[in-house]
Amino acid sequence: MKMFLRGQWADKSEKIEVRNPFDGSVVDTVPGGDAGDIASAVEGAVEGASLMRRTAGYDRSQILSRAAELMRQRTDELGRTISLEVGKTFAEGKTEVQRATETIQLSAEEAKRICGEMVPLDGAPGGAGKLGFTLRVPCGVVAAITPFNFPLNLVCHKVGPALAAGNAVVVKPASDTPLSALKLVEILLEAGLPPAAIACVTGPGGTLG
Repeated sequence: MKMFLRGQWADKSEKIEVRNPFDGSVVDTVPGGDAGDIASAVEGAVEGASLMRRTAGYDRSQILSRAAELMRQRTDELGRTISLEVGKTFAEGKTEVQRATETIQLSAEEAKRICGEMVPLDGAPGGAGKLGFTLRVPCGVVAAITPFNFPLNLVCHKVGPALAAGNAVVVKPASDTPLSALKLVEILLEAGLPPAAIACVTGPGGTLG
């Protein structure tokens, strides 16, 4: 598979083999990214963050809901990917997909109700008739560095809420298990997520920086 940054799929001459822990067989290869790729991904995500900030909560919710539905339709495919790259049984892989799908669906619901607070200020002198209020606004670009043991669900736990809140995301999946994260990116794009709003860079953390 290829990594995704600056709105397009990107390959490199240096490859990383993704191996099945059970028998050592090569499942797939991914590009060996470097610090320059991370810098490029973040630069592109800054543009994506500006776009996501202007995207209505309803629209963000719809994108994530469509992504959750696509995940349901592809439970077997995603479960098989998890099984192959992390060494779980197929049944365990499908269970993880179901949990990850719930995470994305919950994120879709929360996208519609991100709100602040209104606080009466009359508990202090001179505060009679006055109100204070807070607003929740997007952070901008979120870095999602994820471990190997739940290669889809833990990516969803970071990506789903970040997108729901109107941020762009740069995902750095574990080097041993990057395929599930890349398949999630495919699904999000198919669901209508603006390409600039997501990046997924593959490679060892020590190389990527």
